[in-house]
Amino acid sequence: MIAFILLQAGKQPTSEAAKKFAELDPLGIGMTVIGVSIVFLSLMLLYLTFKNIAKLYSIDYKKRFARKKVQSGELVEVVSEPTGELGAAIGMALFLYKNEMHDHENTFLTIKKVTKTYSPWSSKIYGIRKQLK
Repeated sequence: MIAFILLQAGKQPTSEAAKKFAELDPLGIGMTVIGVSIVFLSLMLLYLTFKNIAKLYSIDYKKRFARKKVQSGELVEVVSEPTGELGAAIGMALFLYKNEMHDHENTFLTIKKVTKTYSPWSSKIYGIRKQLK
């Protein structure tokens, strides 16, 4: 397309590649088709990727990687489910760890009134609040 604009303006392209491209595709239609097809193919690839990524989340990995035990010739699936006691122990450990990270210090809050010097910027408010007669 740039080569076409340069040829229409009366200027010759400077590089050999641009000259060759201008001879092969003087109107830029081929370049347009290639560019649009690349964009649509990349959008299609992104669409298919995002559409099929939900299937990865629906796979039950516990069943897929569960250890199996052999008892008297039969396969028995062994799944170790987390118990309530395990969750309570982990939660308590995290709670205690977070509480140790904080420093307990005495806090004093002091409020002092600071007098400000006169500023003409603050006096404009009085001119705005005057009632009209």
